[in-house]
Amino acid sequence: MFFFNPTYLMFMLPAIILMVAVQWYVNSAYRKWSQVPTRNNYTGAQAAQRLMQRAGLYGVQIEAVQGRLSDHYDPRTKVLRLSPNVYQGKSVASMAIAAHELGHALQDQEGYFPLRFRSAIVPVVNIGSYLGWILIFIGLLIGITELAWLGLIIFAGGALFALATLPVELNASARAKRMLVESGLILGEQEQKGVNNVLNAAALTYVAALITAVMQLLYYATLVFGGGRRRG
Repeated sequence: MFFFNPTYLMFMLPAIILMVAVQWYVNSAYRKWSQVPTRNNYTGAQAAQRLMQRAGLYGVQIEAVQGRLSDHYDPRTKVLRLSPNVYQGKSVASMAIAAHELGHALQDQEGYFPLRFRSAIVPVVNIGSYLGWILIFIGLLIGITELAWLGLIIFAGGALFALATLPVELNASARAKRMLVESGLILGEQEQKGVNNVLNAAALTYVAALITAVMQLLYYATLVFGGGRRRG
């Protein structure tokens, strides 16, 4: 059966457990370091502003956005949006997250290829995430294996997006760590340890997302391959 297949749990249960564990680790790291103030007493927004000036990055606005850990950089409008706790917070976590998102703004300014590639495939991935599994289902249902394989190829866009996201996020974190140290915004080993902890934890979410996407793709591949063998 396409749905309620025990094989699905074999592939996806480990990925789900991994995602839950990583999310717990991220929340734990954020909760810990959001309670540790920085000695320079900068808010996340102030730190981002100072780093922008130091990097010669102009034309980027900084705005507060509602939500928890909803921080992101919008390359279309050139706006750095920070959640309230990061925008107003004066903690190690706030500074780490603000610097990470600023890393994306610098990637955008430099035309960083992995970021451009990820942005370019977003429309294809959005369509493929819905169309792919529909074609797989229809192909298996009516016995047209070629249609199911086409659906699988389209669905693979999700795994490609997760793979493309990984270097973008790791590079943004590396930039953040370097900028914070070189600018003197991070003082002492404890603050540097906190920045590393927060950003490394966040990076694991993208690793887990890639593993989840690959496992889901492999599950659908077993269905299509099995359908093809039965037809043969």
